[in-house]
Amino acid sequence: MPELAGAVWPRVPEAALLVVPLGSVEQHGHHLPMGTDTAVAAAVARAALPDLDGALLAPALPYGASGEHEGFPGTVSIGTEALTTVLVELGRSAGRWAGRVLVVNGHGGNLEALRTAVPLLRAEGRDVAWFACGAPGGDAHAGRTETSLMLHVEPGEVRAADAVAGETAPMAVMLPRLRAEGVRAVSPTGVLGDPAGASAAEGAELLAAITRRLVAAVTEWRVDPAGRLG
Repeated sequence: MPELAGAVWPRVPEAALLVVPLGSVEQHGHHLPMGTDTAVAAAVARAALPDLDGALLAPALPYGASGEHEGFPGTVSIGTEALTTVLVELGRSAGRWAGRVLVVNGHGGNLEALRTAVPLLRAEGRDVAWFACGAPGGDAHAGRTETSLMLHVEPGEVRAADAVAGETAPMAVMLPRLRAEGVRAVSPTGVLGDPAGASAAEGAELLAAITRRLVAAVTEWRVDPAGRLG
C-alpha cells in the first residue's frame, strides 16, 4: 500500500496524486470516539487507493473546525481560519512535487475552510480538489450512518451498549439554532439522529458506495468553483 509516511524520496511517484484524509477531534455522542470523522475519511481514502494510479496516502489531518461541538468535553477545534491556513500551506508545499492533491473530508464543519483554501490554491495554479465522504440520505451526526461505518471500520471503538438517540428533526429545522448556539443546545446527547439499527454490514455497504463515488470522481476530475470533486 503506497503511503507517504513510509516512503523514501527516490520512490515517490512522479506527479503523484497525494490523497489527504481530513477529519476532526470532536464528540460523537456516548458511543462513538472523538476520532470518528478522521477514521472514516482515512478508511475511504485507503479503500480507494488501489484504484487510483500513482496515488500516495498522506497521514491524516486529525484536527478540524469543530466549534459547534465545543460544548462537550473532549472536542478540540482549531477553527476555520487556522484550518484554512493549514490547507493552503499543505497544498503549496505538496504542490512542489505532487501532480495533484486531493483532500478527503470526513467532517462537515471543515467545509468553509475547504471552500476558501482549495479555490485559492487552484487560482495559484495548483491542481487541488476536495471530496466529501457523506452518504446520501444519511443522518447528520453520530446516528445510524456513522455508527454503521464505525462498526465496520473500527468496531472495537464503538460502545454500542451506551448508544442513545439524539435530535431527529430535519437538519433544515435544526440548523439556525445549531449555528447560533451549538450542538449541545440542540441535542444534549450530542447525537443528531438515532444510532438504532446500525450494523457492520450496513457500514461495509456505505463505505463501498462512498469509495466508488470517490474513484469515479477522481477518474473524471471535474472540480467545481468551490474546489469540490464529483
